[in-house]
Amino acid sequence: MKTTVKSFGIAMGLTAAWALAPVALAPVNLTAAYAQEADVAEETAGMTLDQLLEAVKNDRIKERAESNRREAEFKRNRSRQQALLNKAKADVKREEAISVQLENRETQNNLTIARLEEEKAKALGEFNELVGVVKQVAGDTRGIVDSSLISSQLPGRADIVGAIAESSGIPSSDELRSLWYTMQQEMTEQGNITRYTAEVTEISGDRVSQQVVRVGPFTAMTKDGFVNYRQDQDSKVMSLVRLTKQPPSKFTGAATSFAKASDGIRVGVIDPSMGTILDTFVMTPGITQRIEQGAQVGFVIIGLGIITILLAFVRILSLWSTSGAVRRQVKNKKANKSNPLGRVLLAYEANSKASVETLELKLDEAILKEVPKLERGLNTMKVVAAVAPMLGLLGTVTGMILTFQAITLFGAGDPKMMAGGISQALITTVLGLTVAIPVLLLHSFASGMSKTVVQILEEQAAGIVARQAEGGRR
Repeated sequence: MKTTVKSFGIAMGLTAAWALAPVALAPVNLTAAYAQEADVAEETAGMTLDQLLEAVKNDRIKERAESNRREAEFKRNRSRQQALLNKAKADVKREEAISVQLENRETQNNLTIARLEEEKAKALGEFNELVGVVKQVAGDTRGIVDSSLISSQLPGRADIVGAIAESSGIPSSDELRSLWYTMQQEMTEQGNITRYTAEVTEISGDRVSQQVVRVGPFTAMTKDGFVNYRQDQDSKVMSLVRLTKQPPSKFTGAATSFAKASDGIRVGVIDPSMGTILDTFVMTPGITQRIEQGAQVGFVIIGLGIITILLAFVRILSLWSTSGAVRRQVKNKKANKSNPLGRVLLAYEANSKASVETLELKLDEAILKEVPKLERGLNTMKVVAAVAPMLGLLGTVTGMILTFQAITLFGAGDPKMMAGGISQALITTVLGLTVAIPVLLLHSFASGMSKTVVQILEEQAAGIVARQAEGGRR
């Protein structure tokens, strides 16, 4: 029993040594090692100790032979790698030599080019200056042609002269003829009125093919109004663009009528600034935009002005009606209480038996009762006429405060940052004066009508008192 256990222990030890031998020689993953150990244990399960020892000896011989083979292969590879390294170093030296040769050749070529350029300049002489003039003229012509309204009808001309301006060589005879033809074509077309079909960029951004009438290089128009030749913001290409805001109707109507005409003499509109004046119309704010620039102060001034002007017209109509009734009452001896003079006469009839002093006091009392009715609303108009410019001044101060705040934050380099405050300052002043002037005129007119009626009442009352005094003395 002890011998069996001892044999079994030796077998297990040899089996473990057999299994771990490959691990010592080369790294493997644990899963493969465990699988190999299981296979070895299975193979040696039925061997005797002598057989097991012989198997271990054979495996050690095999492993040693494998190790010797690998070592020899490593030495062979190391020799081959050294050879490759030596070859690479030789290649580097060879390429460096070639690089030095190429650099020397480049230096020599540069010297040759400089010498040839100098010889070329000497050979050209004054002709070289002529070429420079031609290129300068071509560059100037390209700038004119590129922004010319005529290019909307004849596109691509700027590329032709641009190639001459950017060329590094001497222009050919054909290029010179093209430059001359382009310049002559530009001059000829400037005197023509032409109808043609071109794409027009509408306000919505859509490009629509329309019939365009061009008047020289000045103005282009369609049946819907004026168009300008400008650079498209999206495509960066020059094209005909519809004005976002058309000029006043008298100009737009003449333009559309001219564009629709097919023969005869027609009245047209020309922008001699080649679009600058039309752009000014676009940039000019309308009434609504002007009012919005006045901000809150401007709205207060406008609201106050509208209410006061309506009140003034109501009072003027009322005074005009009252004045007519008083004038009719002067001609009518029968007193009518529907007008101020009739009510004064009724006061006289009620006190006709009183003394002259008492009658005079009664008539003055009756007139004083009528004066507030005649002067109702006049003080309000006077106050508004005085307050409106002060509100405009308030808006001016507020706008200047905004302007200085913009200067403090952004500096004075960008006028657009200050434009809002300056616009508010100026617009509120204009609105204040615009309200004050008509209100003051209406107040003066209404006050004059009121004073006229009061004067008639006083004249009639004075006449009544005079007649009463004369009758008493008699």
